[in-house]
Amino acid sequence: MRDLDILIIGGGIGGLTSAIALRARGHQVTVIERDPEWTVYGVGIIQQGNVLRAMDQLGLLNDYLSAAVGFDFVEVHAPDGTLVAKVPSHRLVAACPANVGIGRRALQRVLADRTRQAGAKVLLGITAQEIADRGHEVDVRFSDGTRGAFDIVVGADGIHSQTRRELFPEAPEPHFTGQAVWRFNLPRPADLDSLHVYNGPIGAGLVPISDSLMYLYLTTPEPGNPRYRQEGLARVMRSKVPSPLASLAEQIVDDAEVVYRPLETLLVEGAWHKGRTVLLGDAVHASTPHLGQGAGMAIEDAIVLAEEIGRHDTPADAFTAYRERRFERCRYIIEQSLAICRGQLGQGPLIDNAKATAAMFEVTAQPI
Repeated sequence: MRDLDILIIGGGIGGLTSAIALRARGHQVTVIERDPEWTVYGVGIIQQGNVLRAMDQLGLLNDYLSAAVGFDFVEVHAPDGTLVAKVPSHRLVAACPANVGIGRRALQRVLADRTRQAGAKVLLGITAQEIADRGHEVDVRFSDGTRGAFDIVVGADGIHSQTRRELFPEAPEPHFTGQAVWRFNLPRPADLDSLHVYNGPIGAGLVPISDSLMYLYLTTPEPGNPRYRQEGLARVMRSKVPSPLASLAEQIVDDAEVVYRPLETLLVEGAWHKGRTVLLGDAVHASTPHLGQGAGMAIEDAIVLAEEIGRHDTPADAFTAYRERRFERCRYIIEQSLAICRGQLGQGPLIDNAKATAAMFEVTAQPI
């Protein structure tokens, strides 16, 4: 299929990389994003070699690397802080690091700038109120009262996707795992040259994201899925920092800068499309962050979807081929991440993070 008019619902990582990949193949693209300010929470994200390879395919590598910090291995520590393993990563792009840490706002700027430079239309503060598949096109009514007709609609609107609920009202809702993740930006020590992971009932990690910044993350048991007020959030996070990192806790002082998120998972086992509308990223497969591959899976989705649209004559054939290429890889990430989560919660065997990380590097090094 060529010269399609495509609507992308969601202006996050998956939606923007889809826009870039589809524009590169000559399609007309409109991105709608419900947030009128297009805000991104101000911590960082870990991305491995498969994401660098994808950024190279998207023509974004130089801009991406200039906003990131590279490293070639992961240090895994025991609950008492003892270094137990140094796991090397695959360099999948020549003359580039194996992994990067990058600020989410910096990544958003890279993707948003390229999306607009590529000629995609971006509409903020807009949602799709009604999606009506007419067989030969999709008629969409927007929240501002306007309408549009598109050849294809891509739902990239996250784990609580309204597009998924409209397409598949019978599909399962996201499942709370019993854990949450806390994140906070801190000054980066000069000797922090890789991701440092700390095992234990409370998982923790330090991730470099710029010359001067790193972020601390914690994965903590949260029975009953409590909701914390913003006021006092820094104090609560300080109280959960494990002993090997206790010296950092006193720097967690700004409630507004603490990012807290309950950890949920989702995998749609059946079709990922209905008619001319297709889902990608967290809208159809959402993992916990224990292997750092949630965004990576969405970025790979974007590339594969654009390729399959170009290879097939009908949306049904393209979307079926896209799911066939993505399902097992995404399921692996979800299941292995969840196994680490359950081990930390005492709901299953304690997973050796070094072995799990090394195995993940082998899987994601394989071509998409």
